Amino acid sequence: MREAGRIAAAIEVLTAIETHHRPAKTAVKEWGAAHRFAGSGDRAWIGGLVLDTLRRRASVAHLMQDDSPRALVLGTMVHAWGMSGADMTALFGGDEHAPDLPTEAELEGFARSLSGAPAHIQGDYPDWLAKSLERAFGSDAAEEGAALAARAPVDLRVNALKAEPDKALAAVQSKIPSAEPSALVAHAIRIPQTDPRGKNAPAESIPAYGKGWVEVQDAGSQIAGLAAAVDPGAQVLDFCAGAGGKTLELAAMTGNTGQVYAWDHDWRRLRAIWPRLKRAGARNVQVKDGPEAEALADLEGKMDVVFIDAPCTGAGTWRRRPDSKWRLKPEALARRIEQQDEVLDRASRYVRPGGRLVYVTCSFLPEENSDRVEAFLTRDGGFEQGSTLAALKASGGLAPGAEDVLARCEDDTGAILLSPRRSDTDGFFISVMERR
Repeated sequence: MREAGRIAAAIEVLTAIETHHRPAKTAVKEWGAAHRFAGSGDRAWIGGLVLDTLRRRASVAHLMQDDSPRALVLGTMVHAWGMSGADMTALFGGDEHAPDLPTEAELEGFARSLSGAPAHIQGDYPDWLAKSLERAFGSDAAEEGAALAARAPVDLRVNALKAEPDKALAAVQSKIPSAEPSALVAHAIRIPQTDPRGKNAPAESIPAYGKGWVEVQDAGSQIAGLAAAVDPGAQVLDFCAGAGGKTLELAAMTGNTGQVYAWDHDWRRLRAIWPRLKRAGARNVQVKDGPEAEALADLEGKMDVVFIDAPCTGAGTWRRRPDSKWRLKPEALARRIEQQDEVLDRASRYVRPGGRLVYVTCSFLPEENSDRVEAFLTRDGGFEQGSTLAALKASGGLAPGAEDVLARCEDDTGAILLSPRRSDTDGFFISVMERR
Protein backbone atom coordinates (compact mmCIF):
# COMPACT_ATOMS: atom_id res chain seq x y z
CA MET A 1 0.00 0.00 0.00
CA ARG A 2 1.08 3.57 -0.65
CA GLU A 3 1.40 5.94 2.29
CA ALA A 4 -1.69 7.96 1.36
CA GLY A 5 -3.77 4.80 1.24
CA ARG A 6 -2.47 3.79 4.66
CA ILE A 7 -3.53 7.15 6.09
CA ALA A 8 -7.01 6.68 4.62
CA ALA A 9 -7.13 3.23 6.22
CA ALA A 10 -6.17 4.70 9.61
CA ILE A 11 -9.07 7.16 9.35
CA GLU A 12 -11.36 4.23 8.54
CA VAL A 13 -10.14 2.24 11.55
CA LEU A 14 -10.46 5.20 13.93
CA THR A 15 -14.00 5.78 12.65
CA ALA A 16 -14.84 2.15 13.46
CA ILE A 17 -13.39 2.53 16.95
CA GLU A 18 -15.54 5.58 17.67
CA THR A 19 -18.68 4.36 15.94
CA HIS A 20 -18.73 0.77 17.21
CA HIS A 21 -16.79 1.33 20.47
CA ARG A 22 -14.24 -1.31 19.55
CA PRO A 23 -10.88 -1.69 21.35
CA ALA A 24 -8.18 -0.21 19.15
CA LYS A 25 -6.17 -3.36 18.59
CA THR A 26 -9.34 -5.34 17.82
CA ALA A 27 -10.42 -2.76 15.26
CA VAL A 28 -7.02 -2.85 13.54
CA LYS A 29 -7.11 -6.64 13.44
CA GLU A 30 -10.63 -6.65 11.99
CA TRP A 31 -9.61 -4.14 9.33
CA GLY A 32 -6.69 -6.36 8.34
CA ALA A 33 -8.94 -9.42 8.10
CA ALA A 34 -11.28 -7.51 5.79
CA HIS A 35 -8.46 -6.17 3.60
CA ARG A 36 -6.30 -9.18 2.78
CA PHE A 37 -4.24 -7.22 0.25
CA ALA A 38 -2.59 -5.31 3.11
CA GLY A 39 0.69 -6.89 4.17
CA SER A 40 2.03 -7.16 7.70
CA GLY A 41 4.07 -3.99 7.21
CA ASP A 42 0.97 -2.11 6.11
CA ARG A 43 -1.02 -3.32 9.10
CA ALA A 44 1.77 -2.39 11.51
CA TRP A 45 2.06 1.10 9.99
CA ILE A 46 -1.71 1.68 10.10
CA GLY A 47 -1.97 0.30 13.64
CA GLY A 48 0.90 2.50 14.78
CA LEU A 49 -0.77 5.62 13.37
CA VAL A 50 -4.10 4.73 14.98
CA LEU A 51 -2.51 4.18 18.39
CA ASP A 52 -0.42 7.37 18.14
CA THR A 53 -3.60 9.27 17.25
CA LEU A 54 -5.32 7.91 20.35
CA ARG A 55 -2.28 8.69 22.49
CA ARG A 56 -2.50 12.36 21.52
CA ARG A 57 -6.21 12.70 21.00
CA ALA A 58 -6.78 15.68 23.32
CA SER A 59 -3.83 17.77 22.15
CA VAL A 60 -4.41 17.12 18.45
CA ALA A 61 -8.14 17.88 18.72
CA HIS A 62 -7.22 21.15 20.43
CA LEU A 63 -4.72 22.04 17.71
CA MET A 64 -7.05 21.13 14.88
CA GLN A 65 -10.14 22.52 16.63
CA ASP A 66 -11.84 19.38 15.39
CA ASP A 67 -12.11 15.91 16.95
CA SER A 68 -13.31 14.00 13.87
CA PRO A 69 -11.31 10.87 12.92
CA ARG A 70 -9.98 12.61 9.81
CA ALA A 71 -8.80 15.71 11.69
CA LEU A 72 -7.21 13.59 14.42
CA VAL A 73 -5.30 11.37 11.99
CA LEU A 74 -4.09 14.21 9.78
CA GLY A 75 -3.15 16.26 12.83
CA THR A 76 -1.16 13.35 14.24
CA MET A 77 0.71 12.98 10.96
CA VAL A 78 1.86 16.58 11.30
CA HIS A 79 2.22 17.15 15.05
CA ALA A 80 3.53 13.69 16.01
CA TRP A 81 4.99 12.20 12.84
CA GLY A 82 6.65 15.37 11.52
CA MET A 83 4.93 15.85 8.16
CA SER A 84 4.07 19.34 6.93
CA GLY A 85 0.94 20.66 5.28
CA ALA A 86 2.83 20.87 2.01
CA ASP A 87 3.97 17.25 2.41
CA MET A 88 0.38 16.19 2.97
CA THR A 89 -0.94 18.11 -0.04
CA ALA A 90 1.72 16.62 -2.31
CA LEU A 91 1.16 13.13 -0.93
CA PHE A 92 -2.61 13.17 -1.37
CA GLY A 93 -2.67 14.89 -4.76
CA GLY A 94 -1.62 11.97 -6.92
CA ASP A 95 -3.24 8.95 -5.26
CA GLU A 96 -6.81 7.83 -5.96
CA HIS A 97 -6.90 6.01 -2.59
CA ALA A 98 -5.83 9.07 -0.62
CA PRO A 99 -8.08 11.19 1.59
CA ASP A 100 -9.29 14.51 0.21
CA LEU A 101 -6.71 17.29 0.09
CA PRO A 102 -6.28 19.23 3.37
CA THR A 103 -8.73 22.10 3.80
CA GLU A 104 -7.76 25.64 4.76
CA ALA A 105 -9.00 24.99 8.31
CA GLU A 106 -6.84 21.86 8.52
CA LEU A 107 -3.79 23.71 7.20
CA GLU A 108 -4.33 26.30 9.94
CA GLY A 109 -4.52 23.47 12.49
CA PHE A 110 -1.22 22.09 11.25
CA ALA A 111 0.41 25.45 12.12
CA ARG A 112 -0.99 25.89 15.64
CA SER A 113 0.94 25.26 18.87
CA LEU A 114 -0.09 24.12 22.34
CA SER A 115 1.21 27.27 23.98
CA GLY A 116 -1.20 28.33 26.72
CA ALA A 117 -3.29 25.15 26.54
CA PRO A 118 -4.54 23.64 29.84
CA ALA A 119 -2.40 20.95 31.47
CA HIS A 120 -4.80 18.13 30.57
CA ILE A 121 -4.59 19.16 26.89
CA GLN A 122 -0.80 19.40 26.89
CA GLY A 123 -0.59 16.10 28.78
CA ASP A 124 -3.29 14.29 26.78
CA TYR A 125 -5.36 12.97 29.67
CA PRO A 126 -9.06 13.27 30.58
CA ASP A 127 -9.86 16.58 32.25
CA TRP A 128 -11.73 14.86 35.10
CA LEU A 129 -8.41 13.31 36.18
CA ALA A 130 -6.56 16.64 36.32
CA LYS A 131 -6.66 16.86 40.12
CA SER A 132 -5.42 13.28 40.45
CA LEU A 133 -2.41 13.95 38.24
CA GLU A 134 -1.67 17.13 40.15
CA ARG A 135 -1.71 15.13 43.39
CA ALA A 136 0.59 12.51 41.90
CA PHE A 137 3.03 14.75 40.03
CA GLY A 138 2.47 18.33 41.19
CA SER A 139 3.53 20.98 38.68
CA ASP A 140 4.93 18.25 36.39
CA ALA A 141 1.48 16.83 35.61
CA ALA A 142 1.41 18.00 31.98
CA GLU A 143 4.92 16.70 31.29
CA GLU A 144 4.15 13.36 32.97
CA GLY A 145 0.96 13.04 30.94
CA ALA A 146 2.83 13.78 27.73
CA ALA A 147 5.34 11.04 28.57
CA LEU A 148 2.41 8.66 29.06
CA ALA A 149 1.28 9.60 25.54
CA ALA A 150 4.55 8.48 23.93
CA ARG A 151 5.36 5.08 22.49
CA ALA A 152 6.72 2.44 24.85
CA PRO A 153 9.77 0.20 24.40
CA VAL A 154 9.60 -3.56 24.87
CA ASP A 155 11.33 -5.04 27.93
CA LEU A 156 12.33 -8.67 28.41
CA ARG A 157 13.09 -10.36 31.71
CA VAL A 158 15.89 -12.90 31.49
CA ASN A 159 14.73 -16.14 33.09
CA ALA A 160 17.53 -17.10 35.50
CA LEU A 161 16.13 -20.64 35.69
CA LYS A 162 17.17 -21.29 32.10
CA ALA A 163 19.71 -18.77 30.80
CA GLU A 164 22.59 -16.53 31.76
CA PRO A 165 22.05 -12.82 30.99
CA ASP A 166 24.85 -12.56 28.39
CA LYS A 167 23.66 -15.67 26.58
CA ALA A 168 20.07 -14.43 26.48
CA LEU A 169 21.11 -10.96 25.27
CA ALA A 170 23.18 -12.41 22.44
CA ALA A 171 20.26 -14.60 21.38
CA VAL A 172 17.86 -11.64 21.31
CA GLN A 173 20.33 -9.41 19.47
CA SER A 174 20.72 -12.04 16.76
CA LYS A 175 17.07 -11.35 15.87
CA ILE A 176 16.78 -7.70 16.98
CA PRO A 177 20.19 -5.97 16.86
CA SER A 178 18.92 -2.86 18.68
CA ALA A 179 18.29 -4.83 21.89
CA GLU A 180 20.40 -3.67 24.85
CA PRO A 181 20.85 -4.34 28.58
CA SER A 182 18.29 -2.64 30.82
CA ALA A 183 19.46 0.46 32.69
CA LEU A 184 17.34 -0.44 35.72
CA VAL A 185 17.14 -4.23 36.09
CA ALA A 186 20.29 -6.33 36.19
CA HIS A 187 18.94 -9.32 34.28
CA ALA A 188 16.71 -7.60 31.73
CA ILE A 189 16.82 -6.54 28.09
CA ARG A 190 15.30 -3.50 26.43
CA ILE A 191 14.17 -3.29 22.81
CA PRO A 192 13.96 0.48 22.11
CA GLN A 193 10.81 1.97 20.63
CA THR A 194 10.75 1.96 16.85
CA ASP A 195 10.22 4.78 14.41
CA PRO A 196 6.45 5.15 13.90
CA ARG A 197 6.82 3.88 10.36
CA GLY A 198 9.02 0.94 11.37
CA LYS A 199 8.18 -2.61 12.34
CA ASN A 200 10.01 -4.80 14.84
CA ALA A 201 9.72 -8.55 14.97
CA PRO A 202 7.27 -9.59 17.72
CA ALA A 203 9.14 -10.54 20.89
CA GLU A 204 7.30 -13.87 20.92
CA SER A 205 8.94 -14.76 17.60
CA ILE A 206 12.44 -14.63 19.09
CA PRO A 207 13.84 -18.16 19.54
CA ALA A 208 15.04 -17.23 23.04
CA TYR A 209 11.41 -16.62 23.99
CA GLY A 210 10.27 -20.01 22.76
CA LYS A 211 13.07 -21.64 24.75
CA GLY A 212 11.94 -19.92 27.93
CA TRP A 213 15.08 -17.81 28.23
CA VAL A 214 13.16 -14.52 28.29
CA GLU A 215 9.69 -13.27 29.18
CA VAL A 216 8.02 -10.10 27.91
CA GLN A 217 7.65 -7.89 31.00
CA ASP A 218 7.92 -4.12 31.38
CA ALA A 219 10.89 -2.98 33.47
CA GLY A 220 8.51 -1.33 35.93
CA SER A 221 6.70 -4.61 36.40
CA GLN A 222 10.03 -6.36 36.94
CA ILE A 223 10.99 -3.79 39.58
CA ALA A 224 7.66 -4.39 41.32
CA GLY A 225 8.46 -8.09 41.50
CA LEU A 226 11.95 -7.40 42.82
CA ALA A 227 10.41 -5.43 45.72
CA ALA A 228 9.23 -8.77 47.15
CA ALA A 229 12.94 -9.42 47.88
CA VAL A 230 12.25 -13.13 48.28
CA ASP A 231 15.07 -15.39 49.41
CA PRO A 232 15.70 -18.99 48.34
CA GLY A 233 13.42 -21.27 50.31
CA ALA A 234 10.79 -18.57 50.91
CA GLN A 235 7.07 -19.23 51.14
CA VAL A 236 5.36 -16.77 48.80
CA LEU A 237 1.72 -16.17 47.85
CA ASP A 238 0.94 -14.35 44.59
CA PHE A 239 -2.59 -13.36 45.59
CA CYS A 240 -3.73 -11.81 42.27
CA ALA A 241 -1.67 -14.01 39.98
CA GLY A 242 -3.66 -13.51 36.78
CA ALA A 243 -1.80 -15.06 33.86
CA GLY A 244 1.30 -15.55 35.99
CA GLY A 245 3.84 -12.92 34.90
CA LYS A 246 4.86 -11.97 38.45
CA THR A 247 4.56 -15.62 39.55
CA LEU A 248 7.27 -16.60 37.08
CA GLU A 249 9.51 -13.79 38.30
CA LEU A 250 9.03 -14.77 41.95
CA ALA A 251 9.78 -18.43 41.14
CA ALA A 252 13.01 -17.41 39.39
CA MET A 253 14.01 -15.23 42.35
CA THR A 254 13.74 -18.23 44.68
CA GLY A 255 15.80 -20.38 42.31
CA ASN A 256 13.05 -23.03 42.23
CA THR A 257 13.35 -23.50 46.00
CA GLY A 258 10.75 -22.90 48.67
CA GLN A 259 7.18 -22.55 47.39
CA VAL A 260 5.31 -19.99 45.32
CA TYR A 261 1.53 -20.25 45.49
CA ALA A 262 -0.46 -18.68 42.64
CA TRP A 263 -4.13 -17.83 43.15
CA ASP A 264 -6.59 -15.47 41.53
CA HIS A 265 -10.21 -14.64 42.24
CA ASP A 266 -10.94 -15.17 38.54
CA TRP A 267 -9.77 -18.74 38.04
CA ARG A 268 -10.19 -18.40 34.26
CA ARG A 269 -7.24 -15.99 34.17
CA LEU A 270 -5.05 -18.70 35.70
CA ARG A 271 -5.48 -20.99 32.71
CA ALA A 272 -2.71 -19.15 30.85
CA ILE A 273 -0.19 -19.90 33.60
CA TRP A 274 0.29 -23.61 32.84
CA PRO A 275 2.15 -23.38 29.49
CA ARG A 276 4.14 -20.44 30.84
CA LEU A 277 5.30 -22.43 33.86
CA LYS A 278 6.40 -25.28 31.62
CA ARG A 279 8.28 -23.03 29.19
CA ALA A 280 10.00 -21.19 32.05
CA GLY A 281 11.01 -24.36 33.90
CA ALA A 282 9.37 -23.13 37.12
CA ARG A 283 8.94 -26.22 39.32
CA ASN A 284 8.19 -24.71 42.73
CA VAL A 285 4.83 -23.14 41.85
CA GLN A 286 1.55 -24.48 43.18
CA VAL A 287 -1.46 -23.14 41.30
CA LYS A 288 -4.33 -22.83 43.76
CA ASP A 289 -7.67 -22.70 41.97
CA GLY A 290 -11.13 -22.61 43.43
CA PRO A 291 -12.76 -20.39 46.07
CA GLU A 292 -10.34 -18.62 48.38
CA ALA A 293 -11.72 -20.17 51.57
CA GLU A 294 -10.94 -23.65 50.23
CA ALA A 295 -7.83 -22.99 48.17
CA LEU A 296 -5.86 -20.90 50.69
CA ALA A 297 -7.17 -21.96 54.10
CA ASP A 298 -3.94 -23.78 55.03
CA LEU A 299 -1.74 -20.74 54.22
CA GLU A 300 -3.16 -18.27 56.74
CA GLY A 301 -0.45 -16.62 58.81
CA LYS A 302 2.35 -18.67 57.20
CA MET A 303 3.64 -16.70 54.21
CA ASP A 304 7.00 -14.91 54.22
CA VAL A 305 5.73 -12.67 51.42
CA VAL A 306 2.25 -12.00 50.09
CA PHE A 307 2.38 -10.19 46.75
CA ILE A 308 -0.68 -8.23 45.59
CA ASP A 309 -0.72 -7.14 41.96
CA ALA A 310 -4.01 -5.39 42.65
CA PRO A 311 -6.87 -4.89 40.20
CA CYS A 312 -6.65 -1.27 39.05
CA THR A 313 -7.53 1.15 36.28
CA GLY A 314 -4.30 0.38 34.42
CA ALA A 315 -3.60 4.11 34.03
CA GLY A 316 0.12 3.40 34.14
CA THR A 317 -0.12 1.43 30.89
CA TRP A 318 -1.63 4.20 28.78
CA ARG A 319 1.41 4.14 26.46
CA ARG A 320 0.47 0.60 25.44
CA ARG A 321 -3.33 0.91 25.66
CA PRO A 322 -4.05 4.53 24.75
CA ASP A 323 -7.74 3.99 24.05
CA SER A 324 -8.29 2.87 27.65
CA LYS A 325 -7.60 6.35 29.08
CA TRP A 326 -10.50 7.84 27.13
CA ARG A 327 -12.84 5.00 28.18
CA LEU A 328 -12.02 5.31 31.89
CA LYS A 329 -14.91 6.76 33.91
CA PRO A 330 -15.25 7.87 37.56
CA GLU A 331 -17.55 4.93 38.29
CA ALA A 332 -14.88 2.46 37.16
CA LEU A 333 -12.31 4.10 39.43
CA ALA A 334 -14.72 3.88 42.36
CA ARG A 335 -15.23 0.15 41.73
CA ARG A 336 -11.49 -0.45 41.64
CA ILE A 337 -11.03 1.37 44.94
CA GLU A 338 -13.57 -0.93 46.60
CA GLN A 339 -11.83 -3.99 45.16
CA GLN A 340 -8.41 -2.78 46.30
CA ASP A 341 -9.58 -2.30 49.89
CA GLU A 342 -11.12 -5.76 49.88
CA VAL A 343 -8.00 -7.39 48.41
CA LEU A 344 -5.70 -5.76 50.97
CA ASP A 345 -7.90 -6.90 53.86
CA ARG A 346 -8.14 -10.46 52.59
CA ALA A 347 -4.54 -10.96 51.44
CA SER A 348 -3.01 -9.57 54.63
CA ARG A 349 -4.33 -12.58 56.61
CA TYR A 350 -1.75 -14.85 55.00
CA VAL A 351 1.34 -12.89 56.10
CA ARG A 352 3.26 -14.41 59.01
CA PRO A 353 4.54 -12.21 61.85
CA GLY A 354 7.62 -10.42 60.49
CA GLY A 355 6.56 -11.21 56.93
CA ARG A 356 5.97 -8.70 54.11
CA LEU A 357 2.91 -7.54 52.24
CA VAL A 358 3.76 -6.01 48.84
CA TYR A 359 1.02 -3.89 47.30
CA VAL A 360 1.40 -3.00 43.61
CA THR A 361 -0.75 -1.28 41.00
CA CYS A 362 0.00 -0.38 37.39
CA SER A 363 -1.48 3.05 38.06
CA PHE A 364 -0.24 6.48 39.13
CA LEU A 365 -3.56 7.63 40.62
CA PRO A 366 -3.23 8.42 44.35
CA GLU A 367 -6.77 7.18 44.91
CA GLU A 368 -5.60 3.67 44.01
CA ASN A 369 -2.19 3.92 45.63
CA SER A 370 -1.16 5.94 48.68
CA ASP A 371 -4.79 6.49 49.69
CA ARG A 372 -5.44 2.75 49.77
CA VAL A 373 -2.28 1.98 51.76
CA GLU A 374 -3.03 4.71 54.28
CA ALA A 375 -6.60 3.48 54.70
CA PHE A 376 -5.42 -0.13 55.15
CA LEU A 377 -2.81 0.79 57.76
CA THR A 378 -5.49 2.72 59.62
CA ARG A 379 -7.85 -0.28 59.57
CA ASP A 380 -5.20 -2.86 60.43
CA GLY A 381 -2.82 -1.81 63.17
CA GLY A 382 -0.72 -4.94 62.73
CA PHE A 383 1.24 -3.61 59.75
CA GLU A 384 3.69 -0.79 59.23
CA GLN A 385 5.00 0.65 55.98
CA GLY A 386 8.65 0.08 55.15
CA SER A 387 11.09 1.31 52.52
CA THR A 388 10.48 -0.05 49.04
CA LEU A 389 13.92 1.12 47.96
CA ALA A 390 15.53 -0.84 50.80
CA ALA A 391 13.66 -3.96 49.66
CA LEU A 392 14.83 -3.41 46.09
CA LYS A 393 18.43 -3.07 47.23
CA ALA A 394 18.10 -6.27 49.25
CA SER A 395 16.79 -8.13 46.20
CA GLY A 396 20.14 -7.75 44.42
CA GLY A 397 18.31 -7.37 41.12
CA LEU A 398 18.96 -3.71 40.29
CA ALA A 399 21.34 -2.58 37.57
CA PRO A 400 24.23 -0.23 38.48
CA GLY A 401 22.92 3.31 38.81
CA ALA A 402 19.29 2.26 39.19
CA GLU A 403 19.19 3.24 42.86
CA ASP A 404 19.66 6.91 41.98
CA VAL A 405 16.75 6.80 39.54
CA LEU A 406 14.47 4.98 41.97
CA ALA A 407 15.36 7.28 44.86
CA ARG A 408 13.82 10.12 42.85
CA CYS A 409 10.62 8.08 42.61
CA GLU A 410 10.30 7.59 46.39
CA ASP A 411 7.71 9.47 48.47
CA ASP A 412 7.91 10.43 52.14
CA THR A 413 6.22 7.18 53.24
CA GLY A 414 8.80 4.92 51.58
CA ALA A 415 6.61 3.89 48.64
CA ILE A 416 7.80 4.27 45.05
CA LEU A 417 5.88 5.66 42.06
CA LEU A 418 7.40 4.84 38.67
CA SER A 419 6.41 6.61 35.47
CA PRO A 420 7.65 6.98 31.89
CA ARG A 421 9.11 10.41 32.64
CA ARG A 422 10.69 9.49 35.98
CA SER A 423 12.00 6.01 35.26
CA ASP A 424 11.32 5.31 31.55
CA THR A 425 8.93 2.51 32.55
CA ASP A 426 5.19 2.08 32.70
CA GLY A 427 3.49 3.69 35.68
CA PHE A 428 3.72 1.49 38.80
CA PHE A 429 3.08 2.10 42.49
CA ILE A 430 4.95 -0.17 44.91
CA SER A 431 4.49 -0.26 48.67
CA VAL A 432 6.13 -2.73 51.06
CA MET A 433 4.51 -3.31 54.45
CA GLU A 434 5.62 -5.57 57.30
CA ARG A 435 3.52 -7.40 59.83
CA ARG A 436 4.67 -6.50 63.32
